[in-house]
Amino acid sequence: MDDRLSPGEPPDSRIVAMSALLARNWWAVLLRGIAGILFGLVALALPGITLYTLLLLFAAYMLADGLFAIISGIRAAAHHERWSLLLLEGVLDLAIGLVAAAVPGLTLLVFVSLLAAWALISGIALVIAAFRLRATHGRFLLALSGFASIVWGALLFAFPAVGAVVLTWWLGIYALVFGVLLTVLGFRLRQQHAQGGAAPPG
Repeated sequence: MDDRLSPGEPPDSRIVAMSALLARNWWAVLLRGIAGILFGLVALALPGITLYTLLLLFAAYMLADGLFAIISGIRAAAHHERWSLLLLEGVLDLAIGLVAAAVPGLTLLVFVSLLAAWALISGIALVIAAFRLRATHGRFLLALSGFASIVWGALLFAFPAVGAVVLTWWLGIYALVFGVLLTVLGFRLRQQHAQGGAAPPG
């Protein structure tokens, strides 16, 4: 199914469609936020874990996050809504997770580069999605999540030789902040969905 705008469709239909999509799938956003919080807490509680253990934890987080995104994309496609960004993000998360899990011999530098690229790409996707979301549905929260991801990715590219302990702290703080933002966004979307979702204002 093509998720592009049809000829003659009003320009604000993208905003209406994205708002309706996220409001309907508020539970997936909420679960992704909770997964981020749990991963962040575990990383902060175990700063001395080995790189291999950190890789496995990150892989599990990516696989769960990607699964939630793909489920949302499939549900969006079933409702004839735009699904490309969700599906792209889900596939990216799954790919990163599988690489991290299947290649335990990754060096710290390669892992940092992988994290940085993922953070930048997913952050840009979130910012783009935020501009297609209504302010009442948490546009600011989604944009802030994207900017946090972009800043973190840029930080990793700027300091690729960071140690394993420092990386664990950075990753834990980022996941915790990102998870909290998505959790708050999930509750905001749930409220909008309960109030009638993204119906155009009269």
